Amino acid sequence: MSLIKILTIIFFFSFRKHRKTTTTALIKLRTGTLFSLLNNKLHAVFDQPKQTFSLALAHSRHVFTRQWRRRRVTATLVSLHFSSPRRTSLLVNRRSFSVSATMASHSKKVLIPVAHGTEPFEAVVMIDVLRRGGADVTVASVENQVGVDACHGIKMVADTLLSDITDSVFDLIMLPGGLPGGETLKNCKALENMVKKQDADGRLNAAICCAPALALGTWGLLEGKKATCYPVFMEKLGATCATAVESRVEIDGRIVTSRGPGTTMEFSVALVEQLFGKEKAAEVSAPLVMRPNPGDEYTITELNQIKWSYENTPQILVPIADGSEEMEAVAIIDVLRRAKANVVVAALGNSLEVVASRKVKLVADVLLNEAEKNSYDLIVLPGGLGGAEAFASSEKLVNMLKKQAESNKPYGAVCASPALVFEPHGLLKGKKATAYPPMCNKLSDQSHIEHRVLVDGNLITSRGPGTSLECALAIVEKFYGREKGLQLSKATLV
Repeated sequence: MSLIKILTIIFFFSFRKHRKTTTTALIKLRTGTLFSLLNNKLHAVFDQPKQTFSLALAHSRHVFTRQWRRRRVTATLVSLHFSSPRRTSLLVNRRSFSVSATMASHSKKVLIPVAHGTEPFEAVVMIDVLRRGGADVTVASVENQVGVDACHGIKMVADTLLSDITDSVFDLIMLPGGLPGGETLKNCKALENMVKKQDADGRLNAAICCAPALALGTWGLLEGKKATCYPVFMEKLGATCATAVESRVEIDGRIVTSRGPGTTMEFSVALVEQLFGKEKAAEVSAPLVMRPNPGDEYTITELNQIKWSYENTPQILVPIADGSEEMEAVAIIDVLRRAKANVVVAALGNSLEVVASRKVKLVADVLLNEAEKNSYDLIVLPGGLGGAEAFASSEKLVNMLKKQAESNKPYGAVCASPALVFEPHGLLKGKKATAYPPMCNKLSDQSHIEHRVLVDGNLITSRGPGTSLECALAIVEKFYGREKGLQLSKATLV
């Protein structure tokens, strides 16, 4: 049984005392973070997806499900006994992940360089999906600082500077696109040398959007290879002696290329398969709720149709918190800013920097305390278990959402947030909604849960990371019309 399947049946208990054994890992942290960390990290420790684990839970007072229903989930001690023939000690906390083990486990190492003007959705999806697969992903800035101003006003913080890791060896180097980020990557001599050595040593290189033409092609790595890229760069790609093809993802030997934002998830899953095999790729892709028909015209399901109005420019609030799903947050922000909406990204807590569910570091525009002073045409929440839990416990945000709903102004959520934020606070009363598939049993009305994007009057809900671009396009359509939505769908290759 895979770890992801095991996670769906874990019950969490709080302890007065615990018993220490040599085969017990003790984890103490908020339950939302626990779920996301387990999903993200445990596969990286155990390089055997079919390895069997048993859960030893002792000295419990209250079962987690009862605490959850009452919205009283707090710090929880969980004792995990791994029935492995090898002894492993594991300690996880909110901000760090450390492992000491007698078992040697090789984690595939992946480098993702970023720059000012990098396409944020491409970068974030690559990081997120590869980390879900168990890869040790390093996000490296080619700039002089770790903070990067990506496209569409989205700010990210890299793990390190590229200049500090030029001697490191990676199993895969993945280049995101975006302008001027793609040009900056092309002009980075240190990165060029690393990618060329990667190729000479027979290891994987990958690029998406403009990067196949601007970087890999310019560096002479595509000669005689089939490759694809963002449509407007196809002519330039052909000029690099590559055979330009229109595939959404193209694999030729140790070179993998792809087209743009809307193909990034397929691209990333393909690279999980290259590193870890088909079984792992299938395991990673299933929870993403990927499109069954990528490239087809996006659709939405709408009930009780009303006009979503605004003055001059739509004012949209996107709250984020530690544990928010970075793919969902960035998809919404990216697409709505492409549509020229005024999107305000507000962080819960006291810091603008947020550590998302797969450890991508995003920087908000303002704190929620500041954002609260203004009114919005739409408030939309990304998912992520830790983030949704934080949203649900924020009295300030919940009050803003209730006022939004009472004023018949649009509000929405993706993934876990409809079930964990809207449902317990009465924000779905009289409404049809959908949510992340394993969470749909928390919805009181499950009659329309199968829809990828569902609009019911002033409410929009969607299912997960793989539906987030469609959800963002549906919002564009509601404010600007179907033609604008289709235009952006074509531009992003959804």
